[in-house]
Amino acid sequence: MNAPLIVHVVHRLQMGGLENGLVNLINHTPPGRYRHAVLCMTDHTDFARRIQDPTVPILDLHKREGHDLGVYRRLYRAFRTLRPALVHSRNIGTLEAQAVARLAGVRHGVHGEHGRDMTDLAGTHPRHRRLRRLSARWTDRFVALSRDIQRWLIDVQGLPAGKIVQIYNGVDTARFHPGDGRRPLTDALGLSGRLLLGTVGRLSAEKDPLTLVRAYLTLLAQAPELARRSALLMVGDGPLRGELEATLADAPADHRQAVHLLGPRDDVPALMREWDLFILPSRTEGISNTILEAMASGLPVLATAVGGNPELVVDGETGRLVPRDDPEVMADTLAGLLADPDALKRQGIAGRVRVEEKFSIEAMVAKYLSIYDALLNSQGEE
Repeated sequence: MNAPLIVHVVHRLQMGGLENGLVNLINHTPPGRYRHAVLCMTDHTDFARRIQDPTVPILDLHKREGHDLGVYRRLYRAFRTLRPALVHSRNIGTLEAQAVARLAGVRHGVHGEHGRDMTDLAGTHPRHRRLRRLSARWTDRFVALSRDIQRWLIDVQGLPAGKIVQIYNGVDTARFHPGDGRRPLTDALGLSGRLLLGTVGRLSAEKDPLTLVRAYLTLLAQAPELARRSALLMVGDGPLRGELEATLADAPADHRQAVHLLGPRDDVPALMREWDLFILPSRTEGISNTILEAMASGLPVLATAVGGNPELVVDGETGRLVPRDDPEVMADTLAGLLADPDALKRQGIAGRVRVEEKFSIEAMVAKYLSIYDALLNSQGEE
């Protein structure tokens, strides 16, 4: 008998924290326990190659911008063809798939809330609130990635507490681990001997890379010698790249040259092993995979105190937390961190220990599978 099929619905399968968590779940499900398929409301990128099992179907529905009623017909047909035991959707853009799944005869549904919409940080959009409350009638479980999101779903969205389960993302501690002191990647960039500050994320408003660049330039203006002793490496791409480049163009040449926009990279684990500090300047977060990856890599973390970040970073123990949208405070905090290299090392070690104890991939997968098991009565529904 075939293992039960879980169909995961995402907006787009591309590089990102939500998508990384999905891939980790698929890759670490014990063989024969469940089968998986991925339905993309739009399409997928080469990121899909990170799914290790080549037999996992990935279907693109090519949803058009705006209201595309045809996508619901395509979604219905996909469910009728795949015949999943359970549909697992993620974030508000895919929640309507739960209703379509029930119409198609799917008996069970799980919906994950991974973070807040940048256009509605308070979560008070009337249509979204109505959709979540209505969907609670036919969605068996809502998964909140942080305690912050769990409280928000109950107190602001009005969802029944009994339907909400909180599960943290897990990190692959074998793939992300501390380095051995060698720095071939950054040496090749001419950065040998420098303090390396790094960040990974989409260059978009919710990740707020502009605040980080402004904070770093403020720091260099206050301590010009750091332009020769440090460097800021930014991995990722997105709509704010042009604005970042314009901001850097107005900076002194040596300050500008200390900032490296590396674009997308497929060697992030190796890069992190060469850094001294990880920085996440986001305006909103659920549970940040990149913070967990940095901590697993033995890096101290400077992050904004938003969303689930305070649940990951212990201020003063594994890094520092600062307010969002405040480059001056971030610059001052950076100055204090860089002035005490021994404290940076201690915080990095403490971060690795915290990840090993609380945020393993094995724990994350076990919790998701326990939800699936409970809903399917552990009988291997097809």
